[in-house]
Parts: sequence; structure tokens; C-alpha cells
Amino acid sequence: MSLFSFLGTLEIGLIYGLVAIGVYLTFRILDFPDLTVDGSFTLGAAVTATLIVMGVNVLLATVIGTLAAACAGLVTAWLNLRFDILHLLASILTMTALYTINLRVMGKPNVALIMEPTILTPFEGIFGLPDMYMRVIFVAVCAVAGGLLVAWFLRTQYGLAMRAVGSNKRMAQANGIVVKQKVYAGLALSNGLVGLAGALFAQTNGFADSTMGIGTIVVGLAAVIIGQSLFASRSMYVIVLSCIVGSVLYRLAVSLALNADFLGFSASDLNLITAVLVALALIFPKLRKEWKAKQAARNEA
Repeated sequence: MSLFSFLGTLEIGLIYGLVAIGVYLTFRILDFPDLTVDGSFTLGAAVTATLIVMGVNVLLATVIGTLAAACAGLVTAWLNLRFDILHLLASILTMTALYTINLRVMGKPNVALIMEPTILTPFEGIFGLPDMYMRVIFVAVCAVAGGLLVAWFLRTQYGLAMRAVGSNKRMAQANGIVVKQKVYAGLALSNGLVGLAGALFAQTNGFADSTMGIGTIVVGLAAVIIGQSLFASRSMYVIVLSCIVGSVLYRLAVSLALNADFLGFSASDLNLITAVLVALALIFPKLRKEWKAKQAARNEA
């Protein structure tokens, strides 16, 4: 793998680290299987790219794209809480609707940003660093800062209440916690992070495409599982930042598989590689647990 390819993989992995944190919030914290992220990732990119092309300030465009994705999460929560639609089905409905909405927002299948200013533009040439290094540093700062803020939030009284809702809704409600409010907030925050990732992806890669969000949920879930398998900790800061590490490792594994000539993989095999990596990420914790149990049994004997 060349240096350019490695830095590009690292950059994408860090961006998807924000997706992984968003997926962690819904799947692990709220126990809410949310497939909305496949659409909210694209929505964040589509809104941001369209506004930038229209001449809107890049920072404002990024914020609006993030808020638009957060609203998508609110729609999913509303369908589930107001009409008792199964959470998985509610997220699928929102995700499906977002495909058309994203096309409407962009007015065409894709929007190019190659000739437009982006959030990275003010940092170009800073400290004499080549752009490829600067981009990685920028997205790393965004991912780590986002992770630290989320970890801090989950340690606040409001965040603890949200975690309680995911652990046991009835018990949380019995203790005076407004369950619905926490679900709305959690899904908005989760999809907002995913939308921010989409906005950064569009600006770093120079385009927004209507199909760019396909498979986002799988990537995010794989990153969460890989990160938590490697870093077994109760510290919220470690757990959240492990999602970013898991995302980077997942991207590196995919890139290595595609660049390993002896394996014979090509870009068209990406879905197969993804499925295998996710399966391994799911199997590994169980195998490790069984191995530890066998070791403990041998020590006792």
C-alpha cells in the first residue's frame, strides 16, 4: 500500500469514526436499531454540498447539513414513539424516504465540489504541510473532538438518564425519567453525528452522491464491534474513542484486502469483504470468551 493510499484510508476511517459513534449511541446506549444512518449520511453531504455550490458559507453549510440529518433522526423517533411503529421498520421508512429527499435536495444524482471552497480551504498550506497530511490531521481533530464531547455528554446527568433508558425503560420511567425525550435526543444526536460525517466526506472527497450512504450502517456497526473487542473498558471516554479506532482498523483491513494481489480481490468485491469482516468482528468476541473459559477451567483443574 502506497503512502497516498494509506493516508486516504486513514482519512476515510476517521470520518467514519463519527458514524461509528452515532451507531454506538443508538445500538449500545439506547438499544434502538436505527437504519436511518444510511440516508442521514447522504443527507448531511447533500445539504452541505448544495449550499456550498449556492455560495453559502462553508461552516454554516456544514452546520445546516448536520442539523438536517439530526431532523431525520427525529422523524424516525416520532414514527416509533407516536405511532408505535417498530423501531427497525420506522428507520427503514425514513431511510427509504431520504433517498428521494436527497435527490430533491441536490436536483441531480451528484454534486461536485472540486472547484468550490470547503471547510478545508482555510487550512491549505498551513505550516507548509502538504494537503494530504493536513486533511488527515483536520479530520482526526474533528473525530477526536466529537468523540470526547459525546463521552463527556454521556457522563452528565442527562447522558446518564439516556443510558438508563437504554438499559431499562420501565425502571427509568419509574425513576421519573422522561423516556420519550431521551429517545428523541439520542436519535437526533446520533444522526447529527452521521450527517456531520457525510458533510466532511463530501468536502474532503469533492462530491456528494445519492448512493454514497449505502452500507453506512454496516460499516458503523463493524467499527463499534471491532473497537469494543479490542478495548474492553468501562470508561466512557475509552469506549467512545474505541469506535474511532475500530473504524480506522476496519478501513485499513478493507484496503489491505483490496491491495493484496495474492487474494485476487477487486473493487467489485467490496461487499463480500465487508460481510466477511463484519462476521469476523461478531465471531471474535464469542471465540475469545470461550477461550478464556477453557483457560479458566484448565487452571482450576
